[in-house]
Amino acid sequence: MLSHIFYRKSLPLGGPLPHNTSAHSSTAMSPMDEHAREMDASPNDEDLLARLGYKQEFKRDFSRLELFGMSFSIVGVVQSIAAVLLFSIPYGGPSAMIWGWFTCCCFLTIVALAMAELGSAAPTAGGLYYWTFQFSSPKYRRVLSWLVGYVNIAAYVGGVASVDWGVATQFMAAVNIGTDGQFVATNAQVYGVYCGILILHAITTSLATKIVAKLQWFYIFLNIALCFIVIIVLPVATPKELHNSPSYAFGNFENVSGWPNGYAFILSFLAPAWTVIGFDASVHLSEEARNAPRAVPFAIMSATILSSVLGWVVNIVLAFFMGNDLASVTGNSIGQPMATIFFNSVGKNGTLAIWVFIIITLWMTGMDLLLAGSRQLFAFSRDRGMPFSRVLYNINPYTNTPVHAVCFLAFISLLLGLISFAGPIAISAVFTMSIVCQYIGFVTPIIARWVGGTNFQPGPFNLGSFSAPVAFVASAYMIFMILVFLFPAAPFPTSQSMNYAVVVVGGTMALSLGYYFFPKYGGVYWFTGPVETVRGENTKGEVEDHTV
Repeated sequence: MLSHIFYRKSLPLGGPLPHNTSAHSSTAMSPMDEHAREMDASPNDEDLLARLGYKQEFKRDFSRLELFGMSFSIVGVVQSIAAVLLFSIPYGGPSAMIWGWFTCCCFLTIVALAMAELGSAAPTAGGLYYWTFQFSSPKYRRVLSWLVGYVNIAAYVGGVASVDWGVATQFMAAVNIGTDGQFVATNAQVYGVYCGILILHAITTSLATKIVAKLQWFYIFLNIALCFIVIIVLPVATPKELHNSPSYAFGNFENVSGWPNGYAFILSFLAPAWTVIGFDASVHLSEEARNAPRAVPFAIMSATILSSVLGWVVNIVLAFFMGNDLASVTGNSIGQPMATIFFNSVGKNGTLAIWVFIIITLWMTGMDLLLAGSRQLFAFSRDRGMPFSRVLYNINPYTNTPVHAVCFLAFISLLLGLISFAGPIAISAVFTMSIVCQYIGFVTPIIARWVGGTNFQPGPFNLGSFSAPVAFVASAYMIFMILVFLFPAAPFPTSQSMNYAVVVVGGTMALSLGYYFFPKYGGVYWFTGPVETVRGENTKGEVEDHTV
C-alpha cells in the first residue's frame, strides 16, 4: 500500500500532519485494490499534499501514462530536432549529430534521475522553488526560493514563446514549400500567426483537467508515429546518390563553426539539450495526478529515456540519408535543414505531408508547456510570490483549472514575442534564456539538498547510495552547460553574432532580486516561502496580497 510505504519512509517536508492519518492501515492490498486506489483520487495523495502544507484544489484526473504523455509531448522528438538541427550540423556534421546526441543524453538521464528522486519525495505544483526552500539553510532559503520561483516562471515564458514562435515559423516554411518559394513571410506575418497560436493554446489549456489529460493519449500516439514515419520513409524514399556510408555517418566529423573540434563537439550538445527538456513539467502537474509519488518519477524517467532513444535513432537515420553536401542542407532557401532533407528525399508533396504532422506535434508541445507553466505560476501565486497573487491564485469553478494563470502566462509570452522585431539575434537570446533558466532552476534544489543542512526524506523512487554521485554529476553537467549556452555561436563575435542570452538571463535575475529587495514593498518584507493552505484563513483559497 503506497501510503503505508511512503509515510513509513518519509516525514513531511512542510505542513501539518493530517488528523486522519491514523486511519490508514498497514494491511497489504492486492494488485487490483492498488489499481482501484490509483483510479480514484485516493486519500493518500491528499494526505501527502497536506503534509507538504497544501489543501487539495485540483481534480486528480491524470494517470501516470497521461502524465508521461504530457512530459513526452513537451520533448517532442522529431519536431524538436527539426527546430534545432541547424545547431548540430555545423558543429561536426553527421557524426556529431549521432555521438553528440548520445553523449549528452547520458548526462540528461542522470539529471532526470536526480529530478525524479526529488519529485517523488515532494510532488507539489511548486516544484523547484518549493524544494529550494525546504532544502536550503534558513538564512538563505527565502531569497533562493524567490529567485528560483521567478527563474522557473521566466523559463516557461521563454519556452512557450520559443515553441510557439517555432510553430509559426514552421508553418511559414510549409507555405514557402507549397508555393515553390514564392511566398516569404515577413516578421509581422510570423508574429500574427504566433499570436493566434498563443490564443488557441490559452483556450485549450484552460479546459477541464479530464479533457486535457485524455488529449495526451493522442499526443503520445502522434509523436511516436511521427518518429516511425521518419525512420521508415527516409530509407525507402531517399535517392541512392544521397545515401551515406556507415563510415561517413558515424565517423565523418565536419566542423565549420570556427571553434576547435573538441569544443565544437560539446556545442553539438545544444541540440539534445534543447530537445530533451522539461524534467519538472510532470512535477507541476503532480497535484492533478493520481498516485503522484510514483507517477511523477515514472513520467520523468520514461519520457527522458524514450525520447533519448528515439531521438538517437532519428539522428542516425538523418545522418545516413541527408547526403554529404552539408552547406546546401543548412543554407537552402527553405530555411529549415530538416525540411530540406525531407524535400530532397520525398519531394514537395511528401515534405508537406510530413511537415503538417511536425507542425501539429510542435503545437502540442507548446500547449503542454503552457499547461505546466501555468501550474507553476498558480503555485507561486498561492505562496504569495507573484504581483497580484490574489488574482492569479484562482481556480475557475467551471473548468476547475487556473484560467487566470494560463491567460497571464500566455499574455506575457505574447509580449515577449515582440522582441522578434529587434531581429533574429534578440529573439534567439530569449529562446536560449528558457534553457539556461531551466538549468538554474534544476541545479539549485539538487545542490541545496546536499549543502543546505536539512534532512531529506525520500519517496518511493529512491536512488539510495547512488543519490550523491548522481546529484554531483547532474549538477556539474548543468553548471557547465549553462556556461556553454551563454557562449557565442562562433569565435570572435560581432554585435550581430554575439549571444545576448547572458544579458537576458542576467536581467531576469537582476529584476527578480531587485523586486525582492525593493525598499518597503519588496518581497524581503513579506515573502515567507511556502504558505500553509490546509488550515486557517487561507483554506478558503484566499491569499493575503502584499504585492504591488
